[in-house]
Amino acid sequence: MTDPYAVPDMDELLAQVRKQTEQVQRIQRTVEAMEVKAHSRQNEVTVVLRGDGRFTSIDIDPRAIREYDARNLSEIVLEAVNAGLQKLAEASSAKFAPVIEAAKAVG
Repeated sequence: MTDPYAVPDMDELLAQVRKQTEQVQRIQRTVEAMEVKAHSRQNEVTVVLRGDGRFTSIDIDPRAIREYDARNLSEIVLEAVNAGLQKLAEASSAKFAPVIEAAKAVG
């Protein structure tokens, strides 16, 4: 049985914190290097964004430019942008999930 009044080993705690910090930093670098591609519902617009949230391209099908007015086309672009942001959030969460689960298990 563990003594509830025992003083924790500070060196061990600091080593655990350092290890978790390094793991989080490694994952953060991996996330920032990711590239995510997403599309509007009917693939009229394709966006590519990096893990740091910067969009690297937005491609609009030339047929969409001919078919839609400016307001509708802007809604389609927003749809693709939001799909990309959602995909990025999901991918980031998946990368950090092991660290979050480990922290829950300790806490």
